[in-house]
Amino acid sequence: MTDDPFVTHRSLLFTVAYELLGSAADAEDVLQESWLRWADVAHDEVRDPRAYLVRIVTRQALNQLRTVSRRRESYVGEWLPEPLLTSPDVADDVELAESVSIAMLTVLETLGPTERAVFVLREVFDVPYDEIADAVDKSPAAVRQIAHRAKDHVAARRPRMDVMRSEHEEAVERLVAAMNTGDVQGLMDVLAPDVVSVADGGGKVRGAALRPIVGADRIARYLVGGLAKFPGVFVAMPAWVNGQPGIRVELDGQLAGVVSLSVEGGRITRIYSMANPDKLGWVQAEAELAR
Repeated sequence: MTDDPFVTHRSLLFTVAYELLGSAADAEDVLQESWLRWADVAHDEVRDPRAYLVRIVTRQALNQLRTVSRRRESYVGEWLPEPLLTSPDVADDVELAESVSIAMLTVLETLGPTERAVFVLREVFDVPYDEIADAVDKSPAAVRQIAHRAKDHVAARRPRMDVMRSEHEEAVERLVAAMNTGDVQGLMDVLAPDVVSVADGGGKVRGAALRPIVGADRIARYLVGGLAKFPGVFVAMPAWVNGQPGIRVELDGQLAGVVSLSVEGGRITRIYSMANPDKLGWVQAEAELAR
C-alpha cells in the first residue's frame, strides 16, 4: 500500500497555504477543506498528485484570502502575520527562510490575492506557468504578466536578507540582554537610528502600540518603560521564528509574545512584535515546512 500523496506532501501544502495567508490557523483550515476535496477524487486518475494538490490548496487559500481580507479591515491596531516556531534547519534553505520570514510575509500582504498566489507559486515553489494558470483560473499569458508585476512590486519593497546568520544571532543576543536588564543604552547601541517597531496586540494586550514607532530613542524608552510596568517576572530568550533568529518573551513563565527582527550592518532595522494571544498558538511546537 502506497502512502497517500496528501500525507506525503502535507508539509509542502501547509507551507503553500501559510505563505498565501500569513496565518497558520487559516492554513490549517485550508488543509482540512483540501483534504475533504482530495478524498472525493479518484486518486488513480490523477497524473501528478503533487501538482493537483497544490492546485486544490491554492484555490482554497484564495477563497479564504478574500474572506479574511474583510475581517482584517476591522482589526484593532497593526495586523502582522501569525508567527511560527521553526527549527534552525529551515534557515539552511535560504530561499524558503526568506519567503516565510515575517518581513517578507508583511510585504506579501501588499499584493492582491491573485498576485500573491502567482508570486508565491512561481518564485518560491517554482511551479510552471501553466499549472499556476489552472490554480488561479487565468491564462498562462496572463499569469506571466501578473508574475512580472508581482515580482517588481515585491522587489521594490522586500527587505535585505543577505545577512550572515551569525550577525543576526549576535544582534538578537544583544537585544535580549538589553531587554532583560532594562539597559536603555544597550538598546540604543543595537538599534539602527531609523529603526521601525510594529506591534500586533489585536486590541487584547494592554500597552501594545497601535501604530508603528520610529527611531531608536523612542523605541528604547518605550520598551524599557513598558517592561517596567509588568507586575510579574519578565524574561526574553532567543528562539527560531519563521526561519530566522528571533525572541520568545515570557511573563511569569508563560508565553507573552514573539519578536522577529530585520538586521542590517549589525544593527536592527525593523522589529515585529506579536503579542495577540490568539496568534501565538504556533510558537509552542516547531512547524514542519517544505518546498
